[in-house]
Amino acid sequence: MIVAIGMDVVLVERFTAALARTPLISDRVFTEAEKVTASGNPRSAESLAARFAAKEAVAKALGAPGNLSWHDCEIVSDPDGRPWLTVAGTVADAAAERGITRWHVSLSHDGGIAGAVVIAESDR
Repeated sequence: MIVAIGMDVVLVERFTAALARTPLISDRVFTEAEKVTASGNPRSAESLAARFAAKEAVAKALGAPGNLSWHDCEIVSDPDGRPWLTVAGTVADAAAERGITRWHVSLSHDGGIAGAVVIAESDR
């Protein structure tokens, strides 16, 4: 059963400018696995912006609690490039409180905008 849906969009230019102004944002928001592709190359600004949108979408699906850690929500790709969402710590705890047992994520970027949709499901 679907418990919640979260969606977010990010202007890639604005996101890139924020990373340039404050390079440590990347380390604070993304895990090492999120910052590189499956082949080990650095992710593009569009790809990182989409992952940021996904993290924001997860927070929205959870009702935007203020205690979530960015690294407790990780968006990585399988060898075919399909994004996967894993949760731990603060995000896993918030999900468990809401009965969420599965996540689905879709990422996109085009025309200077990156977006993500997240669906949270429960077995209940």
